[in-house]
Amino acid sequence: MEINYHSQFLLDKEKDSTTGKIRFRIKWDKNIIAFGVGHRAEFDKWSLETQRCKTNSTHGVKKIPASVINKKITDYELACERVFRNFIFENKTPDKKSVREQFNLEIGRKVVTEVEIEKTVFEIFDLFVKEESRINLWANTTFAKMKTFRKHLKTFDPKIDFKSIDEEKLLKYQYFLQEKLELQNSTTLKNFSFLRWFLTWATKKGYNSNTTFQHFRPKLKTVQKKIIFLTQEELKSVKNLKIPAKKKYLDRVRDVFLFQCFTGLRYSDVENLKRSDIRENFIEIITVKTSDSLVIELNDHSKALLNKYKDSQFDNYKALPVISNQRMNEYLRELMELAKIDEPVRETYYKGNQRYDEVFPKYALMSSHAGRRTFICNALSLGIPPQVVMKWTGHSDYSAMKPYIDIADQTKINAMEKFNML
Repeated sequence: MEINYHSQFLLDKEKDSTTGKIRFRIKWDKNIIAFGVGHRAEFDKWSLETQRCKTNSTHGVKKIPASVINKKITDYELACERVFRNFIFENKTPDKKSVREQFNLEIGRKVVTEVEIEKTVFEIFDLFVKEESRINLWANTTFAKMKTFRKHLKTFDPKIDFKSIDEEKLLKYQYFLQEKLELQNSTTLKNFSFLRWFLTWATKKGYNSNTTFQHFRPKLKTVQKKIIFLTQEELKSVKNLKIPAKKKYLDRVRDVFLFQCFTGLRYSDVENLKRSDIRENFIEIITVKTSDSLVIELNDHSKALLNKYKDSQFDNYKALPVISNQRMNEYLRELMELAKIDEPVRETYYKGNQRYDEVFPKYALMSSHAGRRTFICNALSLGIPPQVVMKWTGHSDYSAMKPYIDIADQTKINAMEKFNML
Protein backbone atom coordinates (compact mmCIF):
# COMPACT_ATOMS: atom_id res chain seq x y z
CA MET A 1 0.00 0.00 0.00
CA GLU A 2 1.28 3.49 -0.93
CA ILE A 3 0.04 6.84 0.35
CA ASN A 4 1.05 9.95 -1.57
CA TYR A 5 1.06 13.02 0.61
CA HIS A 6 2.55 16.50 0.39
CA SER A 7 3.48 18.74 3.30
CA GLN A 8 4.65 22.34 3.46
CA PHE A 9 5.20 25.20 5.89
CA LEU A 10 3.46 28.52 5.25
CA LEU A 11 3.45 31.94 6.87
CA ASP A 12 0.00 33.39 7.58
CA LYS A 13 -0.09 36.97 6.36
CA GLU A 14 -1.63 39.50 8.70
CA LYS A 15 -2.39 43.13 7.86
CA ASP A 16 0.37 45.59 8.84
CA SER A 17 2.48 42.84 10.46
CA THR A 18 6.09 42.02 9.57
CA THR A 19 5.71 38.51 11.02
CA GLY A 20 3.41 35.60 10.32
CA LYS A 21 2.34 32.51 12.19
CA ILE A 22 4.06 29.40 10.85
CA ARG A 23 1.50 26.86 9.72
CA PHE A 24 2.16 23.23 8.74
CA ARG A 25 -0.16 21.95 6.01
CA ILE A 26 -0.57 18.29 5.04
CA LYS A 27 -2.37 17.23 1.86
CA TRP A 28 -3.23 13.71 0.67
CA ASP A 29 -5.88 12.55 -1.79
CA LYS A 30 -8.56 15.25 -1.40
CA ASN A 31 -7.78 15.91 2.27
CA ILE A 32 -6.08 18.97 3.73
CA ILE A 33 -5.34 19.62 7.40
CA ALA A 34 -3.12 22.19 9.07
CA PHE A 35 -1.34 22.67 12.41
CA GLY A 36 0.17 25.70 14.08
CA VAL A 37 3.89 25.35 14.77
CA GLY A 38 3.75 27.69 17.75
CA HIS A 39 6.21 30.26 16.40
CA ARG A 40 6.12 33.39 14.29
CA ALA A 41 8.67 34.24 11.61
CA GLU A 42 9.63 37.53 10.00
CA PHE A 43 8.81 37.55 6.29
CA ASP A 44 12.15 38.98 5.17
CA LYS A 45 14.04 36.34 7.18
CA TRP A 46 12.02 33.38 5.85
CA SER A 47 13.26 31.20 2.96
CA LEU A 48 10.48 30.08 0.60
CA GLU A 49 12.89 27.61 -0.99
CA THR A 50 13.85 25.72 2.18
CA GLN A 51 10.68 26.52 4.16
CA ARG A 52 12.94 27.45 7.04
CA CYS A 53 14.05 30.59 8.83
CA LYS A 54 17.25 31.94 7.35
CA THR A 55 20.40 30.85 9.18
CA ASN A 56 21.52 32.98 12.14
CA SER A 57 18.37 35.14 12.08
CA THR A 58 16.10 35.93 15.04
CA HIS A 59 12.33 36.36 15.01
CA GLY A 60 9.56 38.24 16.78
CA VAL A 61 9.58 40.39 19.89
CA LYS A 62 11.32 37.65 21.88
CA LYS A 63 14.06 37.30 19.23
CA ILE A 64 13.68 33.51 18.94
CA PRO A 65 16.77 32.06 17.17
CA ALA A 66 16.23 30.47 13.75
CA SER A 67 17.87 27.25 15.01
CA VAL A 68 15.11 26.80 17.62
CA ILE A 69 12.29 27.39 15.13
CA ASN A 70 13.90 25.26 12.41
CA LYS A 71 14.35 22.35 14.80
CA LYS A 72 10.64 22.38 15.57
CA ILE A 73 9.87 22.52 11.84
CA THR A 74 12.05 19.44 11.30
CA ASP A 75 10.32 17.69 14.23
CA TYR A 76 6.95 18.32 12.55
CA GLU A 77 8.21 16.92 9.23
CA LEU A 78 9.51 13.74 10.89
CA ALA A 79 6.29 13.34 12.91
CA CYS A 80 4.24 13.58 9.71
CA GLU A 81 6.44 10.96 8.04
CA ARG A 82 6.00 8.58 10.98
CA VAL A 83 2.21 9.04 10.95
CA PHE A 84 1.88 8.01 7.31
CA ARG A 85 4.38 5.17 7.73
CA ASN A 86 2.15 3.79 10.47
CA PHE A 87 -0.88 3.87 8.16
CA ILE A 88 1.12 2.05 5.48
CA PHE A 89 2.34 -0.51 8.03
CA GLU A 90 -1.23 -1.17 9.23
CA ASN A 91 -2.56 -1.12 5.65
CA LYS A 92 -5.18 1.49 6.65
CA THR A 93 -6.56 4.41 4.65
CA PRO A 94 -5.99 7.66 6.57
CA ASP A 95 -8.83 10.08 7.22
CA LYS A 96 -8.59 13.62 8.59
CA LYS A 97 -9.55 12.72 12.15
CA SER A 98 -7.12 9.82 12.53
CA VAL A 99 -4.24 11.74 10.94
CA ARG A 100 -4.88 14.71 13.20
CA GLU A 101 -5.03 12.51 16.30
CA GLN A 102 -1.88 10.57 15.45
CA PHE A 103 0.05 13.70 14.52
CA ASN A 104 -0.88 15.38 17.81
CA LEU A 105 0.26 12.24 19.59
CA GLU A 106 3.57 12.27 17.73
CA ILE A 107 4.36 15.87 18.66
CA GLY A 108 3.34 15.36 22.29
CA ARG A 109 0.07 17.26 22.37
CA LYS A 110 -1.78 14.24 23.71
CA VAL A 111 -0.79 11.57 26.23
CA VAL A 112 -0.88 7.93 25.20
CA THR A 113 -3.74 6.24 27.01
CA GLU A 114 -3.04 3.00 28.79
CA VAL A 115 -4.19 -0.05 26.88
CA GLU A 116 -6.12 -2.82 28.55
CA ILE A 117 -4.27 -6.12 29.02
CA GLU A 118 -7.08 -7.93 27.17
CA LYS A 119 -5.67 -6.81 23.84
CA THR A 120 -4.25 -9.54 21.63
CA VAL A 121 -0.54 -10.11 21.09
CA PHE A 122 -0.84 -8.62 17.61
CA GLU A 123 -2.64 -5.50 18.84
CA ILE A 124 0.10 -5.04 21.43
CA PHE A 125 2.69 -5.62 18.71
CA ASP A 126 1.17 -2.73 16.74
CA LEU A 127 1.56 -0.52 19.83
CA PHE A 128 5.19 -1.66 20.05
CA VAL A 129 5.76 -0.64 16.42
CA LYS A 130 4.22 2.80 16.94
CA GLU A 131 6.25 3.56 20.05
CA GLU A 132 9.60 2.14 18.94
CA SER A 133 9.34 3.72 15.48
CA ARG A 134 8.84 7.13 17.10
CA ILE A 135 11.74 6.72 19.51
CA ASN A 136 14.18 5.18 17.02
CA LEU A 137 13.04 7.00 13.85
CA TRP A 138 12.61 3.83 11.83
CA ALA A 139 13.35 3.82 8.13
CA ASN A 140 10.87 2.33 5.66
CA THR A 141 12.96 -0.85 5.48
CA THR A 142 12.51 -1.44 9.22
CA PHE A 143 8.74 -1.04 8.89
CA ALA A 144 8.78 -3.55 6.02
CA LYS A 145 10.78 -6.07 8.07
CA MET A 146 8.43 -5.73 11.04
CA LYS A 147 5.42 -6.16 8.79
CA THR A 148 6.91 -9.40 7.41
CA PHE A 149 7.77 -10.63 10.92
CA ARG A 150 4.20 -9.97 12.10
CA LYS A 151 2.85 -11.87 9.10
CA HIS A 152 5.09 -14.89 9.84
CA LEU A 153 4.09 -14.96 13.51
CA LYS A 154 0.39 -14.71 12.69
CA THR A 155 0.65 -17.46 10.08
CA PHE A 156 2.39 -19.64 12.66
CA ASP A 157 -0.27 -19.10 15.33
CA PRO A 158 -3.02 -16.49 14.83
CA LYS A 159 -4.20 -16.97 18.46
CA ILE A 160 -0.80 -16.90 20.14
CA ASP A 161 -0.68 -15.42 23.66
CA PHE A 162 2.22 -14.50 25.93
CA LYS A 163 1.68 -17.35 28.41
CA SER A 164 2.01 -19.99 25.68
CA ILE A 165 5.47 -18.84 24.54
CA ASP A 166 7.47 -21.54 26.31
CA GLU A 167 10.52 -23.45 25.04
CA GLU A 168 8.38 -25.95 23.13
CA LYS A 169 6.49 -23.13 21.40
CA LEU A 170 9.71 -21.38 20.48
CA LEU A 171 11.13 -24.60 19.01
CA LYS A 172 7.98 -25.08 16.96
CA TYR A 173 8.32 -21.52 15.68
CA GLN A 174 11.93 -22.21 14.73
CA TYR A 175 10.93 -25.33 12.77
CA PHE A 176 8.07 -23.40 11.16
CA LEU A 177 10.50 -20.77 9.88
CA GLN A 178 13.02 -23.35 8.72
CA GLU A 179 10.79 -26.08 7.28
CA LYS A 180 7.48 -24.45 6.38
CA LEU A 181 8.83 -21.13 5.11
CA GLU A 182 12.26 -22.55 4.15
CA LEU A 183 14.07 -19.46 5.37
CA GLN A 184 17.83 -19.22 5.48
CA ASN A 185 19.39 -19.58 8.95
CA SER A 186 20.40 -15.92 9.00
CA THR A 187 16.80 -14.87 8.31
CA THR A 188 15.49 -17.25 10.98
CA LEU A 189 17.87 -15.73 13.54
CA LYS A 190 16.78 -12.25 12.50
CA ASN A 191 13.14 -13.23 13.13
CA PHE A 192 14.07 -14.38 16.64
CA SER A 193 15.89 -11.11 17.29
CA PHE A 194 12.70 -9.23 16.36
CA LEU A 195 10.68 -11.54 18.64
CA ARG A 196 13.04 -10.91 21.59
CA TRP A 197 12.91 -7.18 20.95
CA PHE A 198 9.10 -7.20 21.01
CA LEU A 199 8.81 -9.51 24.04
CA THR A 200 11.38 -7.48 25.99
CA TRP A 201 9.34 -4.33 25.29
CA ALA A 202 6.08 -6.09 26.24
CA THR A 203 7.66 -7.29 29.50
CA LYS A 204 8.82 -3.77 30.42
CA LYS A 205 5.35 -2.40 29.67
CA GLY A 206 3.68 -5.00 31.89
CA TYR A 207 1.89 -6.92 29.13
CA ASN A 208 4.04 -10.02 29.50
CA SER A 209 5.41 -11.88 32.53
CA ASN A 210 6.73 -14.97 30.70
CA THR A 211 10.53 -14.62 30.36
CA THR A 212 11.36 -18.01 28.76
CA PHE A 213 12.34 -16.19 25.56
CA GLN A 214 15.34 -14.58 27.30
CA HIS A 215 17.16 -17.92 27.52
CA PHE A 216 16.18 -19.36 24.12
CA ARG A 217 18.96 -19.00 21.53
CA PRO A 218 18.74 -21.14 18.36
CA LYS A 219 22.13 -22.57 17.42
CA LEU A 220 22.22 -22.27 13.65
CA LYS A 221 25.16 -22.19 11.25
CA THR A 222 25.66 -18.89 9.45
CA VAL A 223 28.38 -17.29 7.36
CA GLN A 224 29.54 -13.68 7.17
CA LYS A 225 27.60 -12.03 4.38
CA LYS A 226 29.83 -10.78 1.59
CA ILE A 227 30.32 -7.05 1.31
CA ILE A 228 29.36 -6.06 -2.21
CA PHE A 229 31.13 -2.91 -3.39
CA LEU A 230 32.76 -1.43 -6.48
CA THR A 231 36.53 -1.40 -6.83
CA GLN A 232 38.16 1.81 -8.02
CA GLU A 233 38.33 0.42 -11.56
CA GLU A 234 34.66 -0.63 -11.50
CA LEU A 235 33.66 2.76 -10.11
CA LYS A 236 35.41 4.47 -13.02
CA SER A 237 33.65 2.15 -15.47
CA VAL A 238 30.25 3.08 -14.07
CA LYS A 239 31.12 6.79 -13.92
CA ASN A 240 32.33 6.84 -17.55
CA LEU A 241 29.62 4.58 -18.97
CA LYS A 242 27.80 6.05 -21.95
CA ILE A 243 24.16 5.36 -21.22
CA PRO A 244 22.04 4.52 -24.32
CA ALA A 245 19.49 7.17 -25.36
CA LYS A 246 16.58 4.81 -24.67
CA LYS A 247 17.79 4.24 -21.10
CA LYS A 248 18.28 7.87 -20.01
CA TYR A 249 16.30 7.13 -16.84
CA LEU A 250 19.45 5.39 -15.59
CA ASP A 251 21.41 8.65 -15.64
CA ARG A 252 19.80 10.06 -12.50
CA VAL A 253 20.04 6.71 -10.73
CA ARG A 254 23.77 6.64 -11.50
CA ASP A 255 24.19 10.19 -10.15
CA VAL A 256 22.50 9.37 -6.86
CA PHE A 257 24.50 6.15 -6.50
CA LEU A 258 27.79 7.92 -7.31
CA PHE A 259 26.98 10.57 -4.71
CA GLN A 260 26.73 7.75 -2.16
CA CYS A 261 30.05 6.35 -3.40
CA PHE A 262 31.76 9.71 -2.82
CA THR A 263 30.09 10.66 0.50
CA GLY A 264 29.27 7.36 2.24
CA LEU A 265 25.62 8.31 2.78
CA ARG A 266 22.94 5.66 3.25
CA TYR A 267 20.00 5.67 0.84
CA SER A 268 17.73 7.11 3.57
CA ASP A 269 20.09 10.07 4.09
CA VAL A 270 20.50 10.81 0.37
CA GLU A 271 16.73 10.62 0.00
CA ASN A 272 16.34 13.04 2.91
CA LEU A 273 19.14 15.44 1.84
CA LYS A 274 17.80 19.00 1.52
CA ARG A 275 19.33 22.03 -0.15
CA SER A 276 19.53 23.61 3.29
CA ASP A 277 21.95 20.82 4.35
CA ILE A 278 24.52 21.87 1.75
CA ARG A 279 27.33 24.31 2.51
CA GLU A 280 30.16 25.45 0.24
CA ASN A 281 32.58 22.63 1.05
CA PHE A 282 30.58 20.17 3.16
CA ILE A 283 27.14 18.81 3.95
CA GLU A 284 25.68 18.76 7.45
CA ILE A 285 23.01 16.19 8.25
CA ILE A 286 21.18 14.36 11.02
CA THR A 287 21.10 10.72 9.91
CA VAL A 288 17.69 9.09 9.58
CA LYS A 289 18.69 5.69 10.94
CA THR A 290 20.79 6.65 13.97
CA SER A 291 20.09 10.40 14.46
CA ASP A 292 23.85 11.10 14.36
CA SER A 293 24.93 14.65 13.55
CA LEU A 294 27.49 14.37 10.73
CA VAL A 295 29.61 16.85 8.84
CA ILE A 296 30.89 15.32 5.57
CA GLU A 297 33.37 17.25 3.50
CA LEU A 298 32.71 17.42 -0.25
CA ASN A 299 35.23 16.33 -2.86
CA ASP A 300 35.30 17.30 -6.55
CA HIS A 301 33.05 14.38 -7.52
CA SER A 302 30.31 15.02 -4.95
CA LYS A 303 30.43 18.79 -5.63
CA ALA A 304 29.97 18.22 -9.35
CA LEU A 305 26.92 16.00 -8.75
CA LEU A 306 25.28 18.61 -6.49
CA ASN A 307 26.04 21.40 -8.97
CA LYS A 308 24.44 19.39 -11.77
CA TYR A 309 21.08 19.61 -10.00
CA LYS A 310 21.39 22.99 -8.26
CA ASP A 311 18.79 24.58 -10.55
CA SER A 312 16.40 21.60 -10.57
CA GLN A 313 13.26 21.53 -8.44
CA PHE A 314 12.39 18.39 -6.47
CA ASP A 315 9.64 17.68 -3.94
CA ASN A 316 10.26 18.95 -0.39
CA TYR A 317 13.34 20.88 -1.58
CA LYS A 318 15.42 17.73 -1.90
CA ALA A 319 18.90 18.15 -3.32
CA LEU A 320 18.97 15.11 -5.61
CA PRO A 321 16.49 13.18 -7.81
CA VAL A 322 16.07 10.17 -5.52
CA ILE A 323 13.42 7.59 -6.44
CA SER A 324 12.06 4.80 -4.23
CA ASN A 325 14.67 2.38 -2.88
CA GLN A 326 13.01 -0.61 -4.52
CA ARG A 327 12.98 0.99 -7.96
CA MET A 328 16.51 2.34 -7.50
CA ASN A 329 17.80 -1.16 -6.75
CA GLU A 330 16.12 -2.54 -9.88
CA TYR A 331 17.62 0.19 -12.06
CA LEU A 332 21.02 -0.15 -10.38
CA ARG A 333 21.26 -3.79 -11.40
CA GLU A 334 20.36 -2.78 -14.94
CA LEU A 335 23.00 -0.04 -14.88
CA MET A 336 25.70 -2.35 -13.52
CA GLU A 337 24.96 -4.96 -16.18
CA LEU A 338 25.41 -2.30 -18.87
CA ALA A 339 28.72 -1.33 -17.27
CA LYS A 340 29.77 -5.01 -17.39
CA ILE A 341 30.16 -5.32 -13.62
CA ASP A 342 29.76 -9.06 -14.03
CA GLU A 343 32.52 -10.68 -11.98
CA PRO A 344 31.23 -14.03 -10.60
CA VAL A 345 30.45 -13.82 -6.88
CA ARG A 346 29.75 -16.88 -4.75
CA GLU A 347 27.08 -16.58 -2.08
CA THR A 348 27.07 -19.21 0.68
CA TYR A 349 24.21 -19.75 3.12
CA TYR A 350 22.67 -22.44 5.32
CA LYS A 351 19.17 -23.79 5.75
CA GLY A 352 19.31 -25.96 8.86
CA ASN A 353 22.49 -28.02 8.49
CA GLN A 354 22.37 -27.94 4.69
CA ARG A 355 24.93 -25.69 3.00
CA TYR A 356 24.09 -23.94 -0.26
CA ASP A 357 26.51 -22.28 -2.68
CA GLU A 358 25.24 -20.10 -5.50
CA VAL A 359 27.19 -18.04 -8.02
CA PHE A 360 25.82 -14.75 -9.33
CA PRO A 361 27.19 -12.04 -11.62
CA LYS A 362 28.12 -9.10 -9.42
CA TYR A 363 25.53 -6.79 -10.96
CA ALA A 364 22.73 -9.10 -9.75
CA LEU A 365 23.75 -8.47 -6.12
CA MET A 366 23.93 -4.69 -6.32
CA SER A 367 21.76 -2.44 -4.18
CA SER A 368 21.81 1.20 -3.08
CA HIS A 369 23.72 0.22 0.09
CA ALA A 370 26.65 -0.82 -2.13
CA GLY A 371 27.29 2.91 -2.59
CA ARG A 372 28.06 3.40 1.10
CA ARG A 373 30.16 0.22 1.13
CA THR A 374 32.06 1.40 -1.95
CA PHE A 375 32.91 4.66 -0.19
CA ILE A 376 34.18 2.90 2.93
CA CYS A 377 36.22 0.21 1.13
CA ASN A 378 37.83 2.64 -1.31
CA ALA A 379 38.54 5.21 1.41
CA LEU A 380 40.39 2.59 3.47
CA SER A 381 42.26 1.18 0.45
CA LEU A 382 43.41 4.74 -0.37
CA GLY A 383 45.05 4.82 3.06
CA ILE A 384 42.57 7.07 4.85
CA PRO A 385 42.66 6.11 8.57
CA PRO A 386 39.62 4.16 9.85
CA GLN A 387 38.93 6.75 12.57
CA VAL A 388 38.56 9.44 9.88
CA VAL A 389 36.24 7.27 7.80
CA MET A 390 34.16 6.60 10.91
CA LYS A 391 33.72 10.37 11.39
CA TRP A 392 32.15 10.53 7.92
CA THR A 393 30.01 7.40 8.16
CA GLY A 394 28.87 7.74 11.78
CA HIS A 395 30.21 4.34 12.84
CA SER A 396 30.85 4.47 16.59
CA ASP A 397 31.91 0.83 17.03
CA TYR A 398 35.36 -0.01 15.64
CA SER A 399 34.36 -3.67 15.30
CA ALA A 400 31.75 -2.66 12.72
CA MET A 401 34.59 -1.41 10.52
CA LYS A 402 36.68 -4.59 10.77
CA PRO A 403 35.14 -6.39 7.75
CA TYR A 404 35.90 -3.32 5.64
CA ILE A 405 39.45 -3.08 6.99
CA ASP A 406 40.03 -6.75 6.10
CA ILE A 407 38.88 -6.01 2.53
CA ALA A 408 41.15 -2.98 2.32
CA ASP A 409 44.12 -5.06 3.51
CA GLN A 410 43.42 -7.67 0.83
CA THR A 411 43.15 -4.91 -1.78
CA LYS A 412 46.59 -3.62 -0.74
CA ILE A 413 48.06 -7.13 -1.04
CA ASN A 414 46.62 -7.56 -4.52
CA ALA A 415 47.90 -4.12 -5.53
CA MET A 416 51.44 -4.93 -4.35
CA GLU A 417 51.39 -8.16 -6.41
CA LYS A 418 51.07 -6.04 -9.57
CA PHE A 419 54.73 -5.10 -9.11
CA ASN A 420 55.54 -8.76 -9.91
CA MET A 421 54.47 -8.08 -13.48
CA LEU A 422 57.21 -5.51 -14.01
